[in-house]
Amino acid sequence: MSAMTDAALHPDQRKGNFRIAAVCAGIVVGMVGMAYAAVPLYALFCQVTGFGGTTQIADGNPKGTIGREMTVRFDANVSGGLAWTVKPSRPVTGKIGEVTTVNYLATNRSDKTVTGTAIFNVVPESAGIYFNKIECFCFTEQTLKPGETVEMPVTFFVDPDLAENGELDTIRQITLSYTFYVSSEES
Repeated sequence: MSAMTDAALHPDQRKGNFRIAAVCAGIVVGMVGMAYAAVPLYALFCQVTGFGGTTQIADGNPKGTIGREMTVRFDANVSGGLAWTVKPSRPVTGKIGEVTTVNYLATNRSDKTVTGTAIFNVVPESAGIYFNKIECFCFTEQTLKPGETVEMPVTFFVDPDLAENGELDTIRQITLSYTFYVSSEES
């Protein structure tokens, strides 16, 4: 028996093979595209749903306050590659919906100018969708000169809609945590 060559294939078979090859190539291109889109799509999903403790960004609180109080604790972690010391604010307790500003205190312990960035999350994660930042040092990179100490403000409020979520009735404390890294441009 002799093997069939491309020339020996019937024209309909060649078209069929070409379609299969085109579909397979399209699937590969689609998978590569989805791999590149996965990170921004995941970030968008987290921002919209508050998944993983992702906070919301707001211009202000148009809903006012409610009588229930919430304590917000603050945490700071610094990666090993960043020669900063970051001291979080003390916990604050206030009415849900109350706009509050706190300051983190950052010091550059190195002998050179260093730019850092921060990522954040909220615990419990289910409260992330209700935690709104109006202003935050985490929206931009921070540059500190050698030995410089700066106050880094965070202005926030807890959305009064939290009280409508029965699963969060027992929540009396939220922790806002930041992890600081050397800016990707400097690493």
